[in-house]
Amino acid sequence: MTEARARFDEAQGALIASGVWRAEAASALPHLAGKTVRIIDGTDVTQLDTNGAWLLLAAARPQADDPMPELRGFQPQHLAMFELVAPHSAATAEQVEPRSEGMLALIGRSSIAMWDHVVGLLNFVGRLAIELMWMLPRPGCWRWREFGAQVRTVFVGAIPIVIGMLFLLGVVFAYLLGSQAQQYGANIFVVDGLLLAILREISPVIVAVLVAGRTGAAITAQIGTMKVTEEIDAITTLGLSPLAVLVIPRILALLLALPLLVFIGDIAGIAGGMLVTQEQLDISYYMFLDRMTEVLDLKTLLVGLGKAPVFAVFIALIACRMGLSVTRDARSVGANTTSTVVQSLVAIIILNAIFAVMFVKLDI
Repeated sequence: MTEARARFDEAQGALIASGVWRAEAASALPHLAGKTVRIIDGTDVTQLDTNGAWLLLAAARPQADDPMPELRGFQPQHLAMFELVAPHSAATAEQVEPRSEGMLALIGRSSIAMWDHVVGLLNFVGRLAIELMWMLPRPGCWRWREFGAQVRTVFVGAIPIVIGMLFLLGVVFAYLLGSQAQQYGANIFVVDGLLLAILREISPVIVAVLVAGRTGAAITAQIGTMKVTEEIDAITTLGLSPLAVLVIPRILALLLALPLLVFIGDIAGIAGGMLVTQEQLDISYYMFLDRMTEVLDLKTLLVGLGKAPVFAVFIALIACRMGLSVTRDARSVGANTTSTVVQSLVAIIILNAIFAVMFVKLDI
């Protein structure tokens, strides 16, 4: 196999090539800056692929408006390569200057994308509602085994993370609150603030964020990968509904698992706060529990637990919808997975703000 070679004949304005021209032949091209190539001579070229043809054309026509050189001495199959490459080569393509997008255009484009997300989610919810109405009188259509597998994945796998995170947050919150309460001799009221913060706000929000990042992203990636590999098409071909097989079991699993995880997070956060109050504020475990039985209302516990199903439904809907929206390429799987996490976090923050205002208005 002959190594690729090339030289420039200034008398003829010819680029004379020889040997095997492939992608690795780029180093064989001579320096042609400021020179006009009128002819490409391939009499001694033994092999040529599309990469080699592109290299020779790009060297002969560095600008799109340069004239097409004469192809001399090439074999017919080599000329066919040039015909294939010429319309698509970077040198002959139109050079389009990127347009800078103004602030107004950027806002408009973002608003349209957000509206598309909202409309797509509403359409998905409508189709899901129709599927649920059809399945309700048919218990045999429910995928109980898939539901059990999803509960195990969503709930059991998240318990260590929830316990560790909420325990540390309870420690931090109790320490910061205690350092301020000590200045006024109000140590015992740290228990009140800790219970209120952990049960009403910290535990449901943090658990929802953890589930959105862990389970929501996993659901989108799983369903998206199934769509790329045409497994969802296979489910449809078998006469089954992807919503019944894939979506509804995951929604029900999250709906069951998230309140349980929030309750576990409540216990872990209180345990972390109890440890700090014992060491920092000299509030014994007995005093802590006694104060907790005095100030803790069932209403406070139910407020935090009541947020969890709402968060779960939104996380599941966003994750499943983005998974089914994946196009047939790996890049779309990654983009939709990222979008699931972002949308879920935004939804959690907005919903929590709505709950806070609503509970204040209702004096709950």
